[in-house]
This record gives sequence, C-alpha cells and structure tokens, in this order.
Amino acid sequence: MADKKAQLIIEGAAPVELPILTGTVGPDVIDVRGLGTSGHFTFDPGFMATASCESKITYIDGDKGVLLHRGYPIEQLAEQSDYLETCYLLLNGELPNAEQKAQFVSNVKNHTMVHEQLKTFFNGFRRDAHPMAVMCGVVGALSAFYHDSLDINNPQHREISAVRLVAKMPTLAAMVYKYSMGQPMMYPRNDLSYAENFLHMMFNTPCEIKPISPVLAKAMDRIFILHADHEQNASTSTVRLAGSSGANPFACIAAGIAALWGPAHGGANEAVLTMLDEIGDVSNIDTFIAKAKDKNDPFKLMGFGHRVYKNRDPRATVMKQTCDEVLRELGIKDDPQLELAMRLEEIALTDPYFIERSLYPNVDFYSGIILKAIGIPTSMFTVIFALARTVGWISHWKEMLSGPYKIGRPRQLYTGEPQRDLTALKDRK
Repeated sequence: MADKKAQLIIEGAAPVELPILTGTVGPDVIDVRGLGTSGHFTFDPGFMATASCESKITYIDGDKGVLLHRGYPIEQLAEQSDYLETCYLLLNGELPNAEQKAQFVSNVKNHTMVHEQLKTFFNGFRRDAHPMAVMCGVVGALSAFYHDSLDINNPQHREISAVRLVAKMPTLAAMVYKYSMGQPMMYPRNDLSYAENFLHMMFNTPCEIKPISPVLAKAMDRIFILHADHEQNASTSTVRLAGSSGANPFACIAAGIAALWGPAHGGANEAVLTMLDEIGDVSNIDTFIAKAKDKNDPFKLMGFGHRVYKNRDPRATVMKQTCDEVLRELGIKDDPQLELAMRLEEIALTDPYFIERSLYPNVDFYSGIILKAIGIPTSMFTVIFALARTVGWISHWKEMLSGPYKIGRPRQLYTGEPQRDLTALKDRK
C-alpha cells in the first residue's frame, strides 16, 4: 500500500520522506503523519486536499460523475435496489441474500416505535420551532432512553444502536412534523414498507387513513437511497470527529444533524425553493439568469452544479426521472413554482453558459421539486435529508470504531499575539 515515497525539501533542514499510499481506486495519497518530526504541519483550510481517514464505504470521482457505495454505482442501487437493502450494504459491506434481507427488514420494523415517554419531550419545544432544532434535541435524547446499549466497545451494542437509529428516524421525523402542525402523532405500521410507513406517519390521521401511492412511495425510497451517504462531507466528518472522542452513537448522530442543518450543506434543496420564490414568475427568469451570469452580482442559482461533481451529478439523472414520474402521478400542471423550476431546468440543459461550466441541475434541485409536489413543507426538507443520511453516518461511525483510531485533534496556523506580559489594570491605557 505504501510502495512509493515522496520527498519534501525544506530549506535549511534535512529532506523528509513521506510514504505514498494507494487506495483501490482514486488518486494516491501522501501520508504526512511523519511531518511533525520536522517541526512543520500542513495547512489545508476546508480539507480540500486532506484525507482524514481510511474508508471502504463510499467512493466519489467528481470529474467523471461517479458515486459508488461499496463498489456499486448509485444508479444501479436506485434502479434495482431499495433503501433498506442499501442500508444493509452500507452497514455490512455486502448486499444481503434473501434470508439476510428478510431478517434485517424484520429487525428494523421491530424497532420503529419510540419510547412513549419521548412524546412528552416534544412539549418542551415551541410549535413554530424549526424542525431541525427539534430533531437535534430528540435524537440526542435517545441516549437517555436506550442507555442499555451505549458501550461503544461492544460490537453488539454498536449493531443494535445502528438498527435503532435507522428504524426510528422516520418515526421521529414524522413526529416533528405532526407536532408543528398540531396534529396527533401517528404510530408506525409494520405492514408497510420503509417509505410507505414514513408517508403514512406524515400524512395520515387517526380519523382518516388513506392508501399510500406506490409512485410516491417509490419516489420517497429513491430520495432516501440517493442521500444515504456521500463520503467525507461536513456532517459525516462531524460524526466521525464526535465519535473519535468516545461519544455515544445518538450524540454523534445529533452532531451530524447539527452540521447538516447548515444552508451550505443540507439546506440546499430548501434553498432551491427559496430561490424560486425570489424569482417569483416565469416572466422574471431572463432577468435572474442574467444576474446569475454576472460575476459582480451576488445572486446564485441554487440547485445547479456541485462542489464535488465537475461533471453531472450521477444522482440527478435518477432524480429527474423520479421527478417526472411524481408530477405525472399527481397531475400537477398549474403550479407556478413548478412551472418556473421546469423552465430553469430547460435553460440549464441547453444554454452554452451552463453546459460549458457543468452547471447541470443537481440532486437537490430535483428532490426539492419532488418533496414540494408530495406536500412536504420546505422546513422539513433537511429533516428528510437527515433521515436518509443517518445510515451513512452510523456506517462511518461503526467503521471507525471497528479498527484502531485516534481522537480527532486538528492543528492550526496561529496568527495571534506572541507571548506578552500582563499589565496591572491601573496602568492600562
């Protein structure tokens, strides 16, 4: 794995040899752990060129538009698999056989309910609180209800915590929504699929149980799959960093939720709808397209392009197909916001300015449209992202704990005052 070496020449000091590590795929990585012995550290704000860990879970090639989970292309998983099967893959490294899948699905369904006392916990929040604020609190609070399995050094405890989190997140997300609406919270139904159950808890009430549309359930399942994991992003790195301190899994996932809440991360699909509101009408599109092209104008088109993908976002192709299916199923034709979104999509796919810069519609653009069409308010978008990403977070947490690891402790470039002496208060000017 480290057959090659790099040599760092530092003026006035002896050369430093650094091993070069080779992964399964992707660029080689220079191991700088030994650099500290030379009295130097690397400086990489935003970790743009730093690998913080070794992982076998997800691989992204942004230049080629590739996303692999345990080696499987995301397009194949979205088309041929389902969310719980993808969860099993991320958690265990291989796709399940029929018996393993049935057992895993059964385990998840057996843990969909939350402790009845957790309902009272919600009463401490204002009804108009942002759903992500409530999610941070209730997920962190799970450690107070399931303290029987918080030994992070016990593989069985790690396993049951993973299953509990995957199982309970849809229930908690729906409870957050129902609380904000002032409606009674719905219990999960284990005769439904994972996505069907979530839609049931979101939109049904005790006085009216409507059947769940298979098209909408499939769309929801795909949204879960396409957001399940995305390598070492901000929230996943946060979960790993929190986990490296020995924190319990519920606290670590709550930390991930807090990081995801940031508008530059998980709030992207919510920002798409906010942008559409700002544009207002199809007649204003040309003006806003001109603003987007003007480098001196702060306006940005949200949902186009991606920090990682320099080509098309591989998730967006599947999401566009799903978006078309949902709009057809619901027969939505006269929604001004959706009409605006479709016109923007058309421009982005045909305008040379966007094509040359690879500013294609990304997964957030289409998922925002789908969630709005289904009837989910924009304030819940990031909650659903957190629901889907929980399995990725817990997979990385489990992977880190399964081998040797160190508590995360980044270095810094200090540019403050050097050491100085304190002056008595009476002598200060």
